[in-house]
Amino acid sequence: MKHSVPHDLGLERAKQVTESAWSTYSSRFSAYKPTMNWLTDSKAKIGFTAKGISLDGTIEVHAKSIDLELEVPFLLKPFRGKAISVIEEEIKAWIGKAKAGQL
Repeated sequence: MKHSVPHDLGLERAKQVTESAWSTYSSRFSAYKPTMNWLTDSKAKIGFTAKGISLDGTIEVHAKSIDLELEVPFLLKPFRGKAISVIEEEIKAWIGKAKAGQL
């Protein structure tokens, strides 16, 4: 299931926001061993480990949105919502910083 965070930053700044948000997320939740690897200029593979299970997904940066998709086994469905919510909070915070010239 895809989740989109709208923005009006353009592609390049949105990618900077994504990288900054992921860095902050990774520091705050290092126990989940978050990873991000760019597959293309606009799409990254992300991963976590929760309760000993690896979770994979993608973040895709577009000119008007940042799309998150996270594949989660049935037993960890509650974790999916929390993970998406926390990542979205970080992205929105960094969108605000970018608009304020703090990026």
